Amino acid sequence: MSRKAAAGGVGACLLALVAPAPATAQAQARSMDPVTVTATRVERSGFELPASVDSFGLDPLAAQRPGVNLSESLGRVPGIVVRDRQNFAQDLQVSSRGFGARASFGVRGVRLLQDGVPLTMPDGQGQTGLFDLDAASRIEVLRGPFAALYGNSSGGVVSLFTEDPPAAPTLRLNGGAGSFGAWKMGLGYGAPLGAVAAGGAVFNASRFATDGYRDHSRARRDLFGAKLAWGDERDDGRFMLSATALDQPDTQDPLGLTREQLDQDPTQAGAGAIAFDTRKSVDHRQAGIEWSRRLGDSDRLVLRGYGGDRRVVQFLAFSGAAAGSSGGVVDLDRGFGGLGLQWTREARLAGGPLSFSLGVDYDRMSERRRGFVNQSGVAGELRRNERDTVWNFDQYAIAEWWFADRWRLAGGVRHSSVSFRVDDDYVTAVNPDDSGRRDYSATRPVLGLLYAASDSVNLYASAGRGFETPTFAELAYRPDGQPGVNFALEASTSTNLELGLKARPSAASRLNLALFRASTRNDIVPDANVAGRTTFRNAARTARRGVELGMETALGRGFEAWLAWTWIDAEFRDYVSLAGEDLSGRALPGVPKHLLQAELAWRHAPSGFATALEAQWAAKVWVDDANSASAASYAVANWRFGYDWRVAGWRILPYARIDNLFDARYVGSVIVNAASGRYYEPAPGRAWFAGVKASRRF
Repeated sequence: MSRKAAAGGVGACLLALVAPAPATAQAQARSMDPVTVTATRVERSGFELPASVDSFGLDPLAAQRPGVNLSESLGRVPGIVVRDRQNFAQDLQVSSRGFGARASFGVRGVRLLQDGVPLTMPDGQGQTGLFDLDAASRIEVLRGPFAALYGNSSGGVVSLFTEDPPAAPTLRLNGGAGSFGAWKMGLGYGAPLGAVAAGGAVFNASRFATDGYRDHSRARRDLFGAKLAWGDERDDGRFMLSATALDQPDTQDPLGLTREQLDQDPTQAGAGAIAFDTRKSVDHRQAGIEWSRRLGDSDRLVLRGYGGDRRVVQFLAFSGAAAGSSGGVVDLDRGFGGLGLQWTREARLAGGPLSFSLGVDYDRMSERRRGFVNQSGVAGELRRNERDTVWNFDQYAIAEWWFADRWRLAGGVRHSSVSFRVDDDYVTAVNPDDSGRRDYSATRPVLGLLYAASDSVNLYASAGRGFETPTFAELAYRPDGQPGVNFALEASTSTNLELGLKARPSAASRLNLALFRASTRNDIVPDANVAGRTTFRNAARTARRGVELGMETALGRGFEAWLAWTWIDAEFRDYVSLAGEDLSGRALPGVPKHLLQAELAWRHAPSGFATALEAQWAAKVWVDDANSASAASYAVANWRFGYDWRVAGWRILPYARIDNLFDARYVGSVIVNAASGRYYEPAPGRAWFAGVKASRRF
């Protein structure tokens, strides 16, 4: 797709979105005023909050998508960049307003939650592969100052809520296959518990496998999720028990490509991938419990707890045979858990509604980190052995108050203490004792003010302070190449400002506009990435500023459209590289200056046929701190279609989709500051996936 054609399509979408919806569309449209709990921990309409928060419902059965990656669902949220790396060994890249773009694997700077249970560890590292998309009922995405009220995160919060148990026994099946040997099968079942008041259970199990678009990128992912709920908040309390299990064995890692390799053959694996059999195995088990109780008409108490274990074995693209190298095989055996308590009171103050919450969170993770020599894909001699422990203890207060007819004040404060400890059990003549401890703490205030200019237009402003510690993955290696933990890394702090407008031009339309600015000190940035191992250091000052625009409308006659556009200017303000080069004024790598995503969907209700065109345009992305190389801008389009049939008590939904419809050749994601110019992770050309989803109530 040419840039001119993409711009023309964008213009058409803009005209369609701002045009008033006809009355018939207003009557048929779904609610454009969704409820969210992520911003203030209390159920509120997102329209009434002085924060950038998007909440949208999901129907996995009706979605014309396989439900494999979070990138399938977050395209309509401005400010969020989710890059499908076509590399299941390294997970998706998720960034919010430029925070998190540095991650070479996993997610940093953005907190991940599922049903209130953290999928992000106390050090700030999380994995999107744990999200159970087959059971998702809605996703909430929070950006800007209010994200600081969730603790060790600066950029945002992505919170997924799974479906509640059904009122009648329900069976669900899904299966499909597509390009590059990809296939997925899934099974779900939910039912009420007859012997338990207001109780029910639901579970989902699925297997996804692919040969991969590139050489040496085969993957298999088994995911299991379950949810059990019973009781009543006004009696003895409401209980919810959830569990997640992920098994992902020997997931191949094709590594990044140089520009020459990219131009020659984008499907090839990077240097060393075959020779060292680069791969990762993940075995994750996690369970959480929540108890909530109404104490009269004004008070609510919520107690949460969770725990689990995670085993990771990763083979990197070098041997790591040197005595102080820490090895070329990373072996992590991790246990983690936490507790949270929150009390909320609903009252009135000076005639206006007031809600006030107090809470505490304690989280702890302890892992055995070992490193072995990589002998051509086989673990050899020991080169690292240590016990890593991190815990946090946070206290917070959050309040919101309608202090006048058209004015709402919301905000809070959170104090965090985060402690890292390393006990080194691998001490030799060339590898001294690297045991040590590093403590970080911060108090982060947030304040927002909303003015209801009319029943359909709200204006708001918010400000706050953010705080982000390094993760153990960022502490693991020193930039000078010497053995030991990089305890010289400082925590980053940021000042976040936001101005916004929320409008509902009609019952079937919504428009959100936000202007933001974030100034960060001691930003944690990649220094070098060598064969899958990344070292990090602090940049003295960085800045991010930008604009987010989100629009959605029902056009009538079965048509719906949405658009999400982000402009962001992210740069180093004061930064000198390890080599002594002054990089002040250079753009932050990994952050596209423009990102536009749009969709036009049509549904013919009498026949059950539905189809949609999706489009995305992204500006070029710098791949290194010096801005010496970049991945070019690109425009892609996707097409999907399917049916919704009711046959003999079954709901059957066959579907198909074609991604990259015009077979564009582009780079889907980049590895920031990769050694030897191996920055590029190419996206596939035209690809297809087709499947069938079905359900029945008994």
